[in-house]
Amino acid sequence: MRMPPEVNKHVQVAGTGSALPERIMTNAELSRMVDTSDEWIVERTGIRQRHIAGEDESTASLAWQASVRALEAAGMQASDLDLIVVATTTPDLVFPSTACLLQAKLGIENHCPAFDVQAVCSGFVYALATADNFIRAGQARTALVVGAETMSRITDWTDRSNCILWGDGAGAVVLRAAEEPGILGTVLHADGRYRDLLHVEAGVSSGLDKSRAVRMQGNAVFRFAVNTLDQIVDETLTRFGLQKSDVSWLVPHQANIRIIQATAKKLGMSMDRVVLTVDQHANTSAASIPLALDTAVRDGRIRPGDVLLMEAFGGGFTWGSALIRWTQQGGA
Repeated sequence: MRMPPEVNKHVQVAGTGSALPERIMTNAELSRMVDTSDEWIVERTGIRQRHIAGEDESTASLAWQASVRALEAAGMQASDLDLIVVATTTPDLVFPSTACLLQAKLGIENHCPAFDVQAVCSGFVYALATADNFIRAGQARTALVVGAETMSRITDWTDRSNCILWGDGAGAVVLRAAEEPGILGTVLHADGRYRDLLHVEAGVSSGLDKSRAVRMQGNAVFRFAVNTLDQIVDETLTRFGLQKSDVSWLVPHQANIRIIQATAKKLGMSMDRVVLTVDQHANTSAASIPLALDTAVRDGRIRPGDVLLMEAFGGGFTWGSALIRWTQQGGA
């Protein structure tokens, strides 16, 4: 690993990438599996379809595809990376980490550190904050940050209140030290007292013979998410000295259209300034923010100088936000 001689003041996003499984499961298909309907799902969640990983697809393979595209967008080689951080709650293996598997898939031989971060749906923001601080501290000059999930592998497809929510995918960003500000700051929080409201029972220490499916008390999670995201909007803007009107785009975790609408209302922001992919991707947990970001960057909506607010809420509970002043030219 190359050790930069000085602490870096600023970090910018140099490129974005994403990947989705080929198979698409529509609400109509889902309604043939459980007692639900397209109208019911769209009204309550905004979801119309989700991508489902096939037998030959995994969290690591989706992460690799997204990473290759992000590196191409950044004009960099994998060998240029000083750090890899992967956010996932659905790793390929107990160990090695998905980040190590990704490092091998990218053919990196420079021994750069690679590790996973587990904060469920807040995972990408947690991973972004981690890499941002590595670079600011002078421990790296470039980093690959990935959110990748195969949530379909821990979905109970007989649970009509839960199975409608999840999808698979990956998104990636390449970060680099810079002279001008890019990542303005991040805010992270957690509260472990609410474990039972959103969790998976199985685990290595507690026993793998338990249910490996997501269990969620939806109404309670919804209320907590709306309240905490309301608070973190104010906290983030106050901490970094910005007004609501300074935010160009909201790039939220794509969990539920009603939660996203509540956050936009808190910002006084029109929904046409919100990046929405929940209808096409469903909730891809740690992958949802980078998937949405890459979509909006490649279609040209996000332009240099725009200020982005990312925010997420997930099991743990965990929640967090990131403010970014965009510096890269968009377009596919």
